[in-house]
Amino acid sequence: MSTPVSGIRAIRQLPDQLISQIAAGEVIERPSAVVKELLENALDAGATQLSLRLEAGGVKRIAITDNGSGIPPEQMPLALARHATSKIANLHDLENVTTLGFRGEALASIASVAQLTMTSRTADAAHAWQVTGHDPQSPGPASGAQGTLIDVEDLYFNTPARRKFLKSEQTEYGHCVEVVRRIALARPDVRFTVTHNGKTTEHWQESALAQRSAQILGDEFAQARLPLEEAAGPLRLHGFAGLPTAARMRADSQYFYVNGRFVRDKLLTHAVRAAYQDVLHGDRFPSYVLQLDLDPALVDVNVHPSKIEVRFRDSRAVHQFVFHAVSRTLARTSATAQGDVPAPAAGLSSTVSGALPWANLPLRQASFGVAQERATYGAMFADTLRADPVAPAGGGALSSLFPQQSTMAAASDDDDFPLGFALAQLHGIYVLAQNRVGLVLVDMHAAHERILYEQFKQALEADAVQLQPLLIPVTFHADPVEVGTAEEHVQTLAALGFDIAAMSPTTLAVRAIPALLKNSDAQALARDVLRDVREFGGSRLLVERRNELLGTLACHTAVRANRQLTIPEMNALLRQMETTERSDQCNHGRPTWVQLALSDLDKLFLRGQ
Repeated sequence: MSTPVSGIRAIRQLPDQLISQIAAGEVIERPSAVVKELLENALDAGATQLSLRLEAGGVKRIAITDNGSGIPPEQMPLALARHATSKIANLHDLENVTTLGFRGEALASIASVAQLTMTSRTADAAHAWQVTGHDPQSPGPASGAQGTLIDVEDLYFNTPARRKFLKSEQTEYGHCVEVVRRIALARPDVRFTVTHNGKTTEHWQESALAQRSAQILGDEFAQARLPLEEAAGPLRLHGFAGLPTAARMRADSQYFYVNGRFVRDKLLTHAVRAAYQDVLHGDRFPSYVLQLDLDPALVDVNVHPSKIEVRFRDSRAVHQFVFHAVSRTLARTSATAQGDVPAPAAGLSSTVSGALPWANLPLRQASFGVAQERATYGAMFADTLRADPVAPAGGGALSSLFPQQSTMAAASDDDDFPLGFALAQLHGIYVLAQNRVGLVLVDMHAAHERILYEQFKQALEADAVQLQPLLIPVTFHADPVEVGTAEEHVQTLAALGFDIAAMSPTTLAVRAIPALLKNSDAQALARDVLRDVREFGGSRLLVERRNELLGTLACHTAVRANRQLTIPEMNALLRQMETTERSDQCNHGRPTWVQLALSDLDKLFLRGQ
């Protein structure tokens, strides 16, 4: 036998146990990874009821019971073997995965770093069978109902170094519960129960996604969400998109699924974030539960050991579909489109100005009286304004102070005007209106700002993107990827308003940029756009930068606070809000109006008690 050369280590065949432990290091990062793999296996087996029992955050014990199809005793040893699975058999199956699991690594990996016991019974078996991870070849008879129980104890008992990296019991428990929530949102038709240290902490009955998402994401999300249902060719997106008022300081209420599998994919995250950029600014994150269904052949789920990342065959088409679907859903946030006006907690505001293009009327201080505006008001809303009933004789002081009350009550009964009709202006900031539900409060500057912003966008989009040629092209050093992107995506860049040409294998020249961004740093702009085009097949950068400019313009053009409006001007504002997309929130995602129902007002004054 030859002696190894000095300084060179000999190549060895690793033992099977060490190979399994290395694989487990990729798949079983912490107790929550065990929970994920076992729950997915149970769902693949057709389970409709799942019970998870945790002890010490899952480090001491993870026991999952399901009512699935079960495993025959002769196949139980194979179930614990590495790379053994019933879900794929060839490359075609791998390229068309329809199950959550498919690699055949989970049970073997778990058994290599924990004490595993599996008890299972099929529908036609007289009794259950049991096998352990340390002796997988000897199943024995046991008691148990149809389905499978996987009992995992003392995680990382034989790899103490890994165990030291685990966090506190409560932290590990939190990660386990988050995994259950992700899976429970994907399968609202399945019952889930979670117990920790002998106490039931979560229980969700079978339900629809609307109920399950309300249970998991809470009442705030349930009261401020929009249903989404879009389809195009082989793509279908459905679920709920949270209104900007449901946004959070952390991205912990974002659930995206591809063919029922929870993913955290940067292409999909970017598409949704881009759709929200028009209504949500700053450091807040939208909340959503969205499910994308498509032909399994169009997506590769065998990208990451945890299967949390995917790769699409046509990433640009998927990105654009998701972006436009979410954008259209958010664009429906107007009083008329929603049908029902939001309550204060779920309403959709800003604070920041000028002329009133929607009302060419003399500016006079608005008051509770509408009599002096009756002629103009009647002309503007002839179809909706009804004749005043004759006031009773001797109406007294109240009748003279509020002569418009009966008119407003009658006019506001019309469902064609969800925001009703103006009563007054409060402190030069808020418009008070009456509709069939009760009282509407409008932040006049925020509402007008959104109206102008949408008008500016429509006008600009109608003219397409105008190029601004640079007198002296801006050249900069570029890496091969940037140069290749510029050469491969000439038409895409031109559609975005850019003329970027390769001057050499290491140099790019920017010869034109969008006219609206002519004062921007051309080099930095070009690099950002090239990165977006390379990663997403297009760029939202132009739209985002453009919308920032339009937002500033709308802000400075909108009616300012403390500007006194007449009743007709206020009503004109309400009418435009009802026909403007996204008018329920300002450009920063805050509400432009809220509704107080008569029942809310009755409670304030203890009426009926």
